[in-house]
Amino acid sequence: MVTAEPLTADDVELMQGLAQRITATRPELVNSDASYGELAWNWGRGHAADGAGWRRRLWFSDGELVAWGWAQLPHRVRRTDGSVKDVTGAYLAHQVHPAHAGLVDDVITWFDATAENLERTVLPCAGDEFALKRWAAHGYETDPAALGDTGSWTQLTERDLVDIEEPVLPRGFRFRTADEAGPAAAVEAHAHAWTPTSYTAEAYEGVRRTPAYRGDLHILVEAPDGTMAASAILWLDEVNETVEFEPVGTHPGYRRLGLGRAMMLHGLHRARAAGARHATVACLGAPGHPRARGLYYGVGFREISRDAPLLKTAG
Repeated sequence: MVTAEPLTADDVELMQGLAQRITATRPELVNSDASYGELAWNWGRGHAADGAGWRRRLWFSDGELVAWGWAQLPHRVRRTDGSVKDVTGAYLAHQVHPAHAGLVDDVITWFDATAENLERTVLPCAGDEFALKRWAAHGYETDPAALGDTGSWTQLTERDLVDIEEPVLPRGFRFRTADEAGPAAAVEAHAHAWTPTSYTAEAYEGVRRTPAYRGDLHILVEAPDGTMAASAILWLDEVNETVEFEPVGTHPGYRRLGLGRAMMLHGLHRARAAGARHATVACLGAPGHPRARGLYYGVGFREISRDAPLLKTAG
């Protein structure tokens, strides 16, 4: 059975369930936008503003979701500094259970029909040789710009939760949670780190309403003057006893003080106390983007998988 069209919150929960099943057996095949936490984050922050341009299709086997495609069509992004960005192409987030790998052709065919006459991009896993061959057979080619020294492809990193160092903050800084500090502080922390951004109070409300969100696992670092200097959301997958950090960011005015390192270590301790035994975090993998990768490697994370950016020209 195949179902189609606008992406709903119920769909996202089904998609997270597929992510959990693949994570349990083949975590290296979880696509970059298809992980348990990433799905919650992307849905929560974007559905109010961008949901009208989202299309999805779901594939089931014996009543269980085994593949899905989430097409993000042209739209306008409005940022907090007043600027706008027009996205003119189409992007596909997707996932296919490895036991139903042949469905990737159905996903590709659906995406091509949905995004006809648009430039199309997709990020399959570099280690998924079968899928890469099928994308190539449908006319998708390696995106040279995305793979350049400053390209936008990501890699997934992981570590277990044993032998975690104790975090050390500079004098006067302190850890908070979003539950303690409140919504305004949580939005402020993200906006400072990612300015200019499309993230607003409305976007945060969407994030808070996702079933996977926990305010006690949304951690902040507060500066002595009260500024929210860094933040990270931890998404706990209780089925797999794993936690995903997404997003992670530090205010530009408070970088190089060790806040990111301390916050990551603090988050690992909190995750372990919440029942996690394993942690993941994604970061840009290109050589020209060493900062986040260096932060995560410095607290024990190592690469498990990476994207293979593909492009199909309009027509």
